[in-house]
Amino acid sequence: MSSSAPSSVETLTVRTRFPIWLRLIFVLALLFAFLVAIRLMGSSIKAFGKGAAGSMFDGVANPFAGLAVGTLATVLVQSSSTTTSTIVSLVGNGTLKLASAVPMIMGANIGTTITNTIVSIGHVRQGNEFRRAFAAATVHDFFNLLCVIALLPLEIGTGVLEKSASAISGKLTSIGGSEYESPIKQAVKSAGNWLQGSVEALGFEGKALAGVMLVIGIALTFLCLIFITKNLKVVFSGALERTLNKQLGRSGLIGIGVGILMTVAVQSSSITTSLLVPMCAAGVLTLRNAFPIMLGANIGTTVTALLASMGTDNPDGLTIALVHLLFNMVGVLLFYPLPILRDIPIRMAEKLAAGAQKNPFIVVAYVGGVFVLLPLLGYILLDK
Repeated sequence: MSSSAPSSVETLTVRTRFPIWLRLIFVLALLFAFLVAIRLMGSSIKAFGKGAAGSMFDGVANPFAGLAVGTLATVLVQSSSTTTSTIVSLVGNGTLKLASAVPMIMGANIGTTITNTIVSIGHVRQGNEFRRAFAAATVHDFFNLLCVIALLPLEIGTGVLEKSASAISGKLTSIGGSEYESPIKQAVKSAGNWLQGSVEALGFEGKALAGVMLVIGIALTFLCLIFITKNLKVVFSGALERTLNKQLGRSGLIGIGVGILMTVAVQSSSITTSLLVPMCAAGVLTLRNAFPIMLGANIGTTVTALLASMGTDNPDGLTIALVHLLFNMVGVLLFYPLPILRDIPIRMAEKLAAGAQKNPFIVVAYVGGVFVLLPLLGYILLDK
């Protein structure tokens, strides 16, 4: 009893030292800084890999090589939106065949999940906190991998996604195109550009500038994660935490809707899923309640490309954007409604996270194998 008293007093002191509303403002500021850090990392990696990613799409006919290309390209540019936009453009101008682009779109879904997996590594020294973070990151990986395993052979055999998307695009091409620029994305972009300009003023340029920005992005990410996690534990402790999980637990549709809206707002599924990692690490969200939000993020990330592709001269551009939407929606319908299937990616993520907690080398092997080695081998061996 005596050992628990100081802990309770300490917790009470911490909570009363700063009001909850002030902590909430601090968390929002940290989340903004976190988004800027994610952008800096993505832009820096994109600067290193942009040329290689662009050349990968040329002359790829084998569907498994296409899957590998989509994965590698997205890892290199750190954005599935960039990869899918490039694919839509290439298909739209006739450079890339529609059938060849479909597996590339699936690969982009796999590659985009590396961002939140990297974010989870920021908790690696925190024991159970890291286990929850890594599980939250990899459940998205496993879901996308399972969708590819289930749907890629079906698509190769029947072309069902391509045919369905072609039928729908025929009805939509007359609507006309539009663009949406998220104000959140604009603010994050402005802050990132300001930081980059400050570093450029010190004399850095080219690859050196990209390297410095990458270091700043990683350091800022980890720093934000530490303070976000600590403050979330206080802000959402007790009744508020239970209410949040209770509402999300009432129906998976609520979480899916939240994920779609969040992703449309920030125009990045990576940002949405990366924001969930510290919330799960802090115990604010359970893995099962965060999972449908990630599924909604998969659907939400297709909206911008759909809007931008409407009204193009070549309807194939809209068709491949619709393939991306259908792939993600069919994946949700296939795995989420039945608990026995819904539990598969969750159990896989929990098991991997438990092993990674005991042996951090598993994290290196997993990230290197799934996102680099296997796609690279697939691209080299199958691109004939």
